[in-house]
Amino acid sequence: MVKEAAKENRLVQYLRETRAELRKVVWPTRQEAINLTIIVVSTIVVMSIFFGAIDYLLTALFRLLIVR
Repeated sequence: MVKEAAKENRLVQYLRETRAELRKVVWPTRQEAINLTIIVVSTIVVMSIFFGAIDYLLTALFRLLIVR
């Protein structure tokens, strides 16, 4: 019984501490979240195009080298 109470107390303590920490968080406004999401998605799209182009060029180059 003592072990069960200790586990429950640790769980309750963990949940209370977690809740207290979440109250300290400064959450972004809706507009900030939207702006940051746009930045992230834009960066992903640009990097995907960049790496796709590099992949295409290197594939074409190696294809030329192998055919010779």
